[in-house]
Amino acid sequence: MDEKTLRRIIEEVLNEVTRAGAAPSSAPAVPLGSGSHLTITEAGAAERGTDPREVVIALSPAFGGKMTTTITGIPLADVLKEVTAGLEEEGLRYRFIRLFRTADVGFMAHEAAKLSGSGIGIGIQSRGTTVIHQKDLAPLSNLELFSQAPLLDLAAYRAIGKNAAKYAKNESPIPVPVRNDQMARPKYQAIAALLHIKETQLLDEHKKTQELRVENR
Repeated sequence: MDEKTLRRIIEEVLNEVTRAGAAPSSAPAVPLGSGSHLTITEAGAAERGTDPREVVIALSPAFGGKMTTTITGIPLADVLKEVTAGLEEEGLRYRFIRLFRTADVGFMAHEAAKLSGSGIGIGIQSRGTTVIHQKDLAPLSNLELFSQAPLLDLAAYRAIGKNAAKYAKNESPIPVPVRNDQMARPKYQAIAALLHIKETQLLDEHKKTQELRVENR
């Protein structure tokens, strides 16, 4: 199914919901958010770091711009605050990059790891899906994958930051516990498709990965 067909089907479903007068619990409204507390600016092409106590965090194309909350409405500013707090608690530094040639969280995290002085990277999609990666692993492998964004809360994001820091220090942390809900996927499938379309609209295979300045208030 191509993107145009998928968009048409989703629009038809949402129109039916609107005519019915209310959105059912299985199809939550698209989170918009204000983005007033998160300012992200590009600072030139990203380069490989040399600091062994550095973890690089890769953000997806729409993160903090076109999209400002996760799939469940958590402000992305708060997500970054928790992830970076977890890193800082373990004595690690961090910097941000943004990829434009892909919105796949695994490839984002792997690129972050390759540019990181420690060889450890984190990838975060706008909807909240997150991966901890290591530069020596294959792109489709990873250290920890958090694929069900609707089940992630702020405590989980802080724990993700802490674990990434521990991997960077060559420790072997206990994987971050993740909840399991078999209904999460069907419940959020339509909204996830909409958010994916928003992300892919900003892809640019010719644009280099950018270093970012992030102001989070």
